[in-house]
Amino acid sequence: MAARSRFVPPTAGRSPAPAGRVRRFARRYGWRAYAIPLLALATIAVLVDLAVNPPVPAPAASSEPGAAPPSAMEVAPIPPVPPAEPAAPAEGDAGPTETAPPATVEEYVEQGAGTLSVVDGGSDVLGSGALQRFVVEVEDGIGVDGAAFAEAVTTTLADPRSWGNGGRMSFQRVGAAEAAAGQYEFRVSLVSPGSMETYCPGVGTGGYTSCRYGERAVINLARWATAVPHYDGDLATYRPYVINHEVGHALGNGHQPCPGPGQLAPVMQQQTLGLEGCVKNAWPYP
Repeated sequence: MAARSRFVPPTAGRSPAPAGRVRRFARRYGWRAYAIPLLALATIAVLVDLAVNPPVPAPAASSEPGAAPPSAMEVAPIPPVPPAEPAAPAEGDAGPTETAPPATVEEYVEQGAGTLSVVDGGSDVLGSGALQRFVVEVEDGIGVDGAAFAEAVTTTLADPRSWGNGGRMSFQRVGAAEAAAGQYEFRVSLVSPGSMETYCPGVGTGGYTSCRYGERAVINLARWATAVPHYDGDLATYRPYVINHEVGHALGNGHQPCPGPGQLAPVMQQQTLGLEGCVKNAWPYP
């Protein structure tokens, strides 16, 4: 009897095994067949993490090693406030455009240290009437005897021909303690030509004339030492004139013109610049 071959029918509804294709893919591409899916999964995981936890930018590095990052509360330093201008306009005699060198009566320093020192000490009340207390200052480094200058100012203001004439007002010099406490009405300051623009800013002294700025009657050292050419070296008249003139400004008096040829010049005339036909005069009430 002949042997029969056994026929095994295919399983109903069964598709070709995908494992065969996977094995063929793996045999063809080797290890890359396993790496590509893993890399894809890792990339997806990184993108999801970045979406959920965005990176925070690091603070900028300081230019100095070890310096802490700037705080939001730090502020820039406040610049110094410029000195306030005087309540009343400053008074001065503008320097001449062309001036012959004054005859030298005393030598003087062109530029001092730029700082002022109060001449300590004081005086009795000089005269009668409303009291005007004053402080005397001398610039440091100009080689002037402060006590001698203070005495000259005091003697001038005590003179009956000065502003206290006839009981109009009285004067008293006060010292360093009163100056520090602000117990005075004005200052009389002797300043070198090179420092005039520091103590009379914007007045236009040109380093030649004196001025009044704020509470200060500022005497130019060059004029104190040499007067002016048309005074012919007459310091005995010029020095009380320049004190009375600048103190006159501090007391509220303005400039006056020459009243006429041959007459006494008013003390508030700008005699430093010229006499205009008048006769030189040092006193408000000659």
